[in-house]
Amino acid sequence: MHIAMSYERIGGEAVIRRLVDRFYDLMDEDPDYFGVRKLHPQDLTHSRQKLFMFLSGFTGGPSLYTEKYGEPRMRTRHMPFAIGIPERDQWLSCMGRAMVDVGLDEELCKKLAMAFYQTADFMRNQPE
Repeated sequence: MHIAMSYERIGGEAVIRRLVDRFYDLMDEDPDYFGVRKLHPQDLTHSRQKLFMFLSGFTGGPSLYTEKYGEPRMRTRHMPFAIGIPERDQWLSCMGRAMVDVGLDEELCKKLAMAFYQTADFMRNQPE
C-alpha cells in the first residue's frame, strides 16, 4: 500500500525522519503508550531506522525498507508480538500526535491516519 504523492506533501526525507523521531520520543515519554512501547526493544535506534525506511516507501518515496529487507510482510513480521486493540489504538494515537507535532496539515493527517488505521488494524493478532 502506498499513499499517493504524500512523500512530497509531507516534506520528504527530513520530515519523515522528524515524524519517526517524534513518534518514538512520545512513546518513550508518555505512559499512555506503555502498552505499545513494551513491544519494542529498550534501545529504539533500530526501530526508528526501520520505521523511517518503511514510511519512506509507504508514502511514495524511495523504497528503502524493501531494498534492504525485502517485501515488508508486516503482519508476518509482527506476529511474534501480542497486538490487540489497545496496542493498535496506542500506536495510532502516538502517530497522530507525532503528525500534529511535526506540523503536517490537517488534510494530510486525515489521509495518513486512514492508511495507518488500515495497516495497524491488519497487524492485530489478538482477539477482541
